[in-house]
Amino acid sequence: MDLGISDRKALLTGGAGGIGRATAAALVAEGVEVVLTDTDRDGLEEARASLPADARVHVVVADLSEQADLDALRRGVRDAVGEVDIVVHGAGVTGPTGPFHELTDDDFASVLDTNLMSAVRVSHAFLPDLRRGWGRMVFVNSEDAVQPYDDELPYCAAKAGLLSFAKGLSRTYAGEGLLVNSVSPAFISTPMTDAMMDQRAEEQGTSRDEAIASFLDEERPYMELGRRGEPDEVAAVIAFLCSERASFVNGANYRVDAGSV
Repeated sequence: MDLGISDRKALLTGGAGGIGRATAAALVAEGVEVVLTDTDRDGLEEARASLPADARVHVVVADLSEQADLDALRRGVRDAVGEVDIVVHGAGVTGPTGPFHELTDDDFASVLDTNLMSAVRVSHAFLPDLRRGWGRMVFVNSEDAVQPYDDELPYCAAKAGLLSFAKGLSRTYAGEGLLVNSVSPAFISTPMTDAMMDQRAEEQGTSRDEAIASFLDEERPYMELGRRGEPDEVAAVIAFLCSERASFVNGANYRVDAGSV
């Protein structure tokens, strides 16, 4: 299916991560010129190297919690592609976990800053680009936004805020041609969940595969497919929402979670 976005320009935050890389591949395959940003320079270069040699891909290292870095990102994007038509905001971390009584105000503040305020900053920086008559903004959220887990409350609160923020933006700018939507994955095979499962395996004295199996059985029993999702399964939905084919989709939250919620 032709998504109708050939020669569009896209910014992907969290571009060194598994979902970011898969999304870049999906958009590049549709003829989109892509700028990837992340704090991980080596990861960004690996992401660029994983894409076809003729892909139009640029990388800019930036920490979205730092205004100076965000200003530099804005300049870098402008120099690389000019104005963008698409923003996919995937930057985020799970952050501190554990029961609420063991978490501090700083734990909440750091996760809210990384997961929610970074989205606010990116939106402020690139909103003018997207208000030119045609624009797409997609926020990579999580099942945690609507189904909180008691050992991940800072992350859950941040993602719930991000979901509400995205819905609010969608109401404000749709009349200008900017469509804003969210994608909420659950337990995708990425370095983030690899780290979670490695920690679980160490605590249980098992292998990663055994940790994944027990996690699915005990913590995610409604994931009916009985496995982790793959990044490209999320990227396919993101690419659709970035496309001309999604011209009547606005303010939606697409769950890519095998039924987890």
